[in-house]
Amino acid sequence: MNLWQTIRVAVRALRRNKLRSFLTTLGIIIGVGAVIATVAIGEGAKAKVQEAFASMGSNLLIIMPGTSVAGGAHGGFGSMPTLTWDDLKAIQSEVASVELAAPLLFSNMQVASEEQNWSTRVSGTTPDYFTIRNWPMAKGRPLSQSDVDTGAKVAVLGQTVVDKLYGPNSDPVGQTLRIKSVPFLVIGVMAKKGQSPVGTDYDDAVSIPTTAYLSKIQGGLKNYLSGMIFVGARSLEATRRAEIEIAALLRDRHHLQGGIDDDFSIRNLTEMASAQEQGTKTLTTLLSSIAAVSLLVGGIGIMNIMLVSVTERTREIGLRMAVGAKPRQILIQFLVESLTLSTLGGLLGIAAGLVTAQRLASTFDWPMLIRPDVIVIAVGFSGLVGVVFGLYPATRAAALDPIDALRYE
Repeated sequence: MNLWQTIRVAVRALRRNKLRSFLTTLGIIIGVGAVIATVAIGEGAKAKVQEAFASMGSNLLIIMPGTSVAGGAHGGFGSMPTLTWDDLKAIQSEVASVELAAPLLFSNMQVASEEQNWSTRVSGTTPDYFTIRNWPMAKGRPLSQSDVDTGAKVAVLGQTVVDKLYGPNSDPVGQTLRIKSVPFLVIGVMAKKGQSPVGTDYDDAVSIPTTAYLSKIQGGLKNYLSGMIFVGARSLEATRRAEIEIAALLRDRHHLQGGIDDDFSIRNLTEMASAQEQGTKTLTTLLSSIAAVSLLVGGIGIMNIMLVSVTERTREIGLRMAVGAKPRQILIQFLVESLTLSTLGGLLGIAAGLVTAQRLASTFDWPMLIRPDVIVIAVGFSGLVGVVFGLYPATRAAALDPIDALRYE
């Protein structure tokens, strides 16, 4: 009997007990489906985290001024101006790992168009800020260095401000916006950026040149920078190095001796994103491990049912051996049955996993990212389970004595 005939005999034996065969494969179906769904959702969650942090900017560091103390009460970072405009220039020119640095001065203010008004965050900044934040314009043009140099009264708006002041689908470019009764010409609308990981609406903002902010909106503190500094490192790998170099530079400029705490704070959003991704990866690994246990349980079920099958078909095995079947052919037959059960369970598990992942992705509004390598590994592992757990029953069947098998009742 050749291999093809052996396979046909094995498949015919499985078809005689369809319900039992299906129930046997159920553990494999659940295991493979759980692995695929878990990894797909985990990758989608990871992509969601990356998207959220990418919206903040690439290779981003945020430098905040120091804390204040009044009556024994300590204020948070940013409550005491300790950063200067000279610090900003030094960061731009003296730190090799820094590509761009931009100030951000901001406060919540009432802004008004000809017909509507809205309370929003008004920021004074420079063109480099939009490059650091990966923030293109949807309409019009961004702020230019010429606007900063001349203190031009121009503004770019977030989409939320546009919707509130001018209405959805409107084009405010060329119209006038009033900030504290000072007219500003709208020159651009920032591309929609959505919410931050903590729920802040990035699009609820108005940006104007720093010079116009200081002269027309809110006076500065002479050489002190009454806001924060956004820094873009030259690469993702250089972000940590930039953080260390900036800290050393500022401590030297602020004459902070050893043992004295920093009078500033540097937030590395790249590290925050990595920590968040690591947490997601750990959870995905944990759930995948639990799902892999289902495959193990499914393998035990296959072994159990194959041992039952060997017992039930002892006379059949003896008859086949009596007419010339070799032990190797009996071994292959039962291995094929076991492998067929596990592989079929793996294929059905793929379908179940994809459907489950799609349902969960739509429920949580996450992207569903299918990894072909995980599918191949899951199916390959299910096949391996079939071989490993089917080997003992197959070996036991092949070792039967034909005469004893024919006498078996």
